[in-house]
Amino acid sequence: MRVRGFPVALAALALAFGVTACTSQVGGQANPSSTTSVSTAPESNSAGSSRFADLDSCVLLDQALAGQGFPKSEPTVARSKESCRATKAATVDTPGSDVALSLQVGQNYRDNVGNPSQASEGNVNGRPAVEEREPQHSSGQCGVWMEVKPNSRALILMSASTDTASACKQVEEIAAKVEPLLPKN
Repeated sequence: MRVRGFPVALAALALAFGVTACTSQVGGQANPSSTTSVSTAPESNSAGSSRFADLDSCVLLDQALAGQGFPKSEPTVARSKESCRATKAATVDTPGSDVALSLQVGQNYRDNVGNPSQASEGNVNGRPAVEEREPQHSSGQCGVWMEVKPNSRALILMSASTDTASACKQVEEIAAKVEPLLPKN
């Protein structure tokens, strides 16, 4: 199986991070619930940093990925204080995948959608979110941006050695596990 876009995805995971049951569009054509989005995030600021003060993105990601064959997550090279990733190597029986979680203060969940024509708005467990297919214009990528009020977000990005629809299904499942671990809106 050919793994496409992993180097690009790893860079994107460090800088950026979709949604289930999407119904309306964000800056482009609305897509079914299997869509995602990527965005760049600003540095955390002190005004809202307490929103995630007691949360560790690596701990949250490990909880969401439990039992799925991923190794323990690790901080990303860029934004290591707010972002973590885990990479599962491809085997004969399973496709490889890379997933990242970033907890970003001072960013709205609708900000910085990288591929607006492939983004749609919806929710994850009732929490407002945006999902974008192929945020870096590469097959096998999908992302979810979830709102964390007052002005923060949690981003999840998946890059997989499968098709985009499968990557979106996987990121939606992970987002549904991360959402209850986030501060309530």
